[in-house]
Amino acid sequence: MRLLVFGQTGQVARELARQIPNDSSAQFLSREDADLLHPSACHDAIMRGSHDAVINAAAWTAVDKAETEEAAATVVNGDAPGAMAQACVAKGVPFLTISTDYVFGGSGIRPFQPSDQTAPLGAYGRSKLAGEVAVLAAGGQTLILRTSWVVSAHGANFVKTMLRLGAEREVLRVVADQIGGPTPAAAIADALLICARAMIVGLPGGVHHFSGAPDTSWADFARQIMSRAGLACRIEDIPSEAYPTPAVRPENGRLNCSDLERAFGIVRPDWRAGLDVILKELQS
Repeated sequence: MRLLVFGQTGQVARELARQIPNDSSAQFLSREDADLLHPSACHDAIMRGSHDAVINAAAWTAVDKAETEEAAATVVNGDAPGAMAQACVAKGVPFLTISTDYVFGGSGIRPFQPSDQTAPLGAYGRSKLAGEVAVLAAGGQTLILRTSWVVSAHGANFVKTMLRLGAEREVLRVVADQIGGPTPAAAIADALLICARAMIVGLPGGVHHFSGAPDTSWADFARQIMSRAGLACRIEDIPSEAYPTPAVRPENGRLNCSDLERAFGIVRPDWRAGLDVILKELQS
């Protein structure tokens, strides 16, 4: 299996690099190799190569910054994946890309199905939805993997922020009315590799959901981080209104992942086990 991966330093890209099977190879493209702000460069990078599948693990992930720079976020999250998908159609290879629970409106308590109506609350969600639309419009053999609350030992994420603040403070106030599934980047990378291999031999893609289990709140997630890291910092529950941000966060980020299990045999990972692995890596 020969893979072309957009992204090099992000959480999922770094985990992909770790998990490439011995019988496979992967070329990872940095921003210098193919800047997603220039979709034609992404298209051309695919056309120049010879690969069995393409994975897009690069994205605009600055949710709040997208509110003031939506045009740029839409190029990166919308136009670039669309250009990649078009090139993959021309080359006749599968294309896999990552999306988000932010494409939904975040109301209710029922886990969202892949077929549910999208209604993003902010610029980041709109930019990711634009990418989904562009990828599907290109046709071909494509997989859109919606996920949530990505964490790892790399980059900036909730786990690393909580560890830093938890070591400095006795009490942290954390939002308790936003519910979702923390998802280790390592599990996302593993799922993408499984899907890519299956799609290379002809399995169809589609829109699928993948998030960690069990669903939890940010506050309860923070408690697990403190407990498992041996920090004495106490977590105090607060509502979303008490922690205003430029971008509105969905209160319901639950994702129904049963379609992915039926199609590819991939079950939801236990994020608590994944958290232990992340903490061990950070401590070492």
